[in-house]
Amino acid sequence: MRYIHFLAVLTLAIAGTLCQFACSKKEAPATTTAPSAESYRAAAERGDADAQDRLGYFYYKGEGGVEMDLREAVKWFRKVADQGYAKGQSDLGCCYSKGQGIEQDLAEAAKWFRKAADQGYPTAQSDLGFCFFKGQGVKKDLAEAVKWYRKAAEQGNAEGQFRLGGCYQFGEGVEKDSRVAAEWLRKGAEQGLAQAQFGLGICYELGEGVEIDLHEGVKWMRKAAEQGEASAQDNLGTCYESGRGVEKDQKVAVEWYRKAAQQGDAHSQYDLGFCYEKGRGVEQDPREAVEWYRKAAEHGLARAQFRLGLCYEKGKGVAADKHEAVQWFTKAANQGNAMGQYYLGVAYEYGDGVEKDWSKAVQWYQKAADQGDADAEKALKQLSPR
Repeated sequence: MRYIHFLAVLTLAIAGTLCQFACSKKEAPATTTAPSAESYRAAAERGDADAQDRLGYFYYKGEGGVEMDLREAVKWFRKVADQGYAKGQSDLGCCYSKGQGIEQDLAEAAKWFRKAADQGYPTAQSDLGFCFFKGQGVKKDLAEAVKWYRKAAEQGNAEGQFRLGGCYQFGEGVEKDSRVAAEWLRKGAEQGLAQAQFGLGICYELGEGVEIDLHEGVKWMRKAAEQGEASAQDNLGTCYESGRGVEKDQKVAVEWYRKAAQQGDAHSQYDLGFCYEKGRGVEQDPREAVEWYRKAAEHGLARAQFRLGLCYEKGKGVAADKHEAVQWFTKAANQGNAMGQYYLGVAYEYGDGVEKDWSKAVQWYQKAADQGDADAEKALKQLSPR
């Protein structure tokens, strides 16, 4: 079973969730009818900070009877922030960090996050921690990142709990402790944060900070997958494909791969392509396989680049094109893919799609052999007398 590298997943998840927007629908006042922007406008124009923040939110989301207008949203968030309200400061920092409604300015984003964080606002504390973690708008400082993540996490902020768990998992700014990592991931997961649920699922699969429990791993993975977390959908697909922690079911595996692939997840695009190529859980369709391999390859996934090259080399699902095959083998080989290196060596040895060059053939065979590729080792022995 292929495991998505946990550190890469955490890094991508964290990067993708900077700024959990402070003003949520859950904070809307209880009314018998849906609130509208106009119902808050008069109070907002009188300077009521809560009304201003709510009006800004409506413009940010395009809800409450108004069209999305990010510049108008920023105008209202700034009014709230200038009054010293932490939520508005956090929202304004979010707009600066994303360049939404205003020119992106990471230093300005960090400034507003700090103002809100200093008032104890947990969302801003988590986002300020992220700024220090990545060195965005401030000097990178992992210990400072952990400090702010902890402040947010201890207030029950799920994003802060997830990020703090990631730091403990990999010893980023704090001594590595998988057990403590799992505890913080669990706190975030129990609040329904999909990334934390996925992370906790991986912990159970790999026995990181907890005893290995494949069924428990699948349980948490499913919770994340059902929320649309692409990495969890892909990994859940591999569980069904291999029967790991769940009854083996190739058709269900394909369903999960497809959900993630349609979100642009390169690993799932490759997995779905492979299913179409081999006819696993779906009717065999080489053309469809090529399309999914291409999507994954264009995302830079080395094994998909190799597989796409192989399709061109063999004319499987696409017209044979030795030159195009070499282009994709080269992309894969340059990323360290052993099969790509071996096939590139073959191309140079026989002049398939590229000018024959035995020295380059040996070079690529050697790279593949160094990774234990048996075919490359055999090819080197055959070339050695030359």
